[in-house]
Order: sequence, then C-alpha cells, then structure tokens
Amino acid sequence: MRLTAFGVLAVTLSTVTCSRADTAVAANGADQSAKKPTSTTGAAAVTPSTPLVTREVTIPVGTRLSIVLETAVSSNGSRIEQPVAARVARPIVIGGATVVAEGSRVGGVVTDAKQSGRVKGRAHVALRFDSLTPSGSDERYPIHTSSVGRTAESTKRKDALEIGAPAAGGALVGALIGGKKGALVGGAVGGGAGTAVVLSTRGKEVKLPQGTPLTLRLTAPVTIRTRG
Repeated sequence: MRLTAFGVLAVTLSTVTCSRADTAVAANGADQSAKKPTSTTGAAAVTPSTPLVTREVTIPVGTRLSIVLETAVSSNGSRIEQPVAARVARPIVIGGATVVAEGSRVGGVVTDAKQSGRVKGRAHVALRFDSLTPSGSDERYPIHTSSVGRTAESTKRKDALEIGAPAAGGALVGALIGGKKGALVGGAVGGGAGTAVVLSTRGKEVKLPQGTPLTLRLTAPVTIRTRG
C-alpha cells in the first residue's frame, strides 16, 4: 500500500515537472519570436535616395544669351534706370549639360530713353541686363552683358517730301496768278507752310513690346551652381 502511494506521488511530481518545463519552453519560444524581425515578404524594399551633387560651372565670356522681353519699353514711355524683366528663350548647354534652362529669369534696367525731336534727333532706347536667376532656383547671379539699343529710322526723306510738296504746289499757284514772279512768291509761301508742318511733328519712336526677342553677350564669365 505504501509502495502504491509512493508511486502515485512520484508520477504526480514528474507530471508537474514536465508541465513546468513545457511552459518554460513555450515562453522562451514566444520571446524568441518577438525578437525576430518582421518578414518583409511581398513588401517593397526601401532604398536610401541618392543625394544630389552640387557642382559649379563657369559660363565663358562671349557667350550669347537669347532672351524674350517681359517688360515693354519705348523711347517716349520709359525712363532711365527703369527695371526690365526678361526670360531665357534658349538654354545654355556646356559639356552636354544644361547650365541655364529655358525660362530662367533675367533682370536689367533702361540705360537710355530719348524721344525723337521736332527738328533733329532720332528716338533711341537702350537696355542692359545685370542679373540671372536659373529656373527652379531663387539664387540670383550678377552678370555683365553688352548694352542692347534701338534707334528710330531717319525721316529726312519724308521731311524733304513734306517741305517740297507744298513748295511745288505754291509755285504752281503763284505761276497761275502772276507768272515767274508769282511762282517765286508762291514757292516761298508753300515752302514755309511745309516747314511748319515738319517742325510741329515729331519723328518715329522706338517701341519694344512684351515678347520682343533680344540677344545678349556676356562681357565677363559667370559661375553657376547646378545640381545633378
């Protein structure tokens, strides 16, 4: 009877020991599972982006810069030192890479604005650009460019016709009235009338509306920072 009791007690202790061991193994396994990284099967792998490299490129002296005016200017409507804006119409490419893209901004001022005179002096307007802001950037670079100017066409031939036509008409009227002497008088009167018309009329003005294409030339090199 005692052997049976001891046997039951031994079995019970063995069962409890095994149960504790199994519980410890299970807990250890759960802990190891928690420490393992989550599987990324089926998820897109994240790769670090490549940082953009900034480099400096020098645009040499003599480079031509094609631009289009965004500010209208004229000989009789603009003033000296008036700000003028334009945009690049054709990109500048150096070594196969675009240094200044189309649409980049160019700034400058009016350097001369002279309206035509009544007696002499043709209208003239001139511009000079001194800053460049590449497209997609807020960094403005100082530039040195040649001045761009426009002068009105001469009206001397037109003036001569305006003076001569009334003179001829006056001479014709004078001849009909009093012969040779009348022709001389009529011509003088007619010529005076024509001169008065010219003196009261200004010549042509120079107008460069928005969208006018111009070509600049760099008179000094400029270094631009680009990315890529």
